[in-house]
Amino acid sequence: MALPKIEDVRKLTDEQISDEITETKKKLFQLRLQQATRRLEKVHEFKHTKHRLGQLLTVERERQLGIAPTHNTTKEK
Repeated sequence: MALPKIEDVRKLTDEQISDEITETKKKLFQLRLQQATRRLEKVHEFKHTKHRLGQLLTVERERQLGIAPTHNTTKEK
């Protein structure tokens, strides 16, 4: 499964981002609980959930600071 894209997060409203952050933190807690009790089957979900949380927090902070997102689609040498 591919990692979530940050463009999807940037399309959300501020309220939706806050809700997503809360839900993602809850999911991460549940994954840690499953890992501790050895019931975790999909270990890749840790990486995807942490990645998603990082994206959400980054976009939230960008909006707080009023920073426009940069689009580095081309690499210059």
